[in-house]
Amino acid sequence: MPEPIIDPPTFQALKDMSGADFMPELIDTFLDDAPQMIADLRHALSAGDAEAFRRTAHSFKSNCRTFGALGLAELARELEFAARENRMAGVGDKLERLATDYEGVAAALKGLRDG
Repeated sequence: MPEPIIDPPTFQALKDMSGADFMPELIDTFLDDAPQMIADLRHALSAGDAEAFRRTAHSFKSNCRTFGALGLAELARELEFAARENRMAGVGDKLERLATDYEGVAAALKGLRDG
């Protein structure tokens, strides 16, 4: 059985901590910020700015973990470490996978927000 896109215990812990009434706003903030972060990763990659890439990947990873998007967080962690070690060659494919996988996470979070 595949792992869920959003880890239910992690999401529930956030909901318990933040309050159910605040969750739609938290989700919307993530959904607003994430596409810009992905764009920032693409820009840093094309500019060869490993430090900006690392910082953005780190923030993206943290945001994903907060919501329980653990698979997406793991991809971001891999990108973060590649940048930390200045191994930027070949991260483009992984970045595009992150962008594609984000779409599934966004759909799952919208469902949780509206459900």
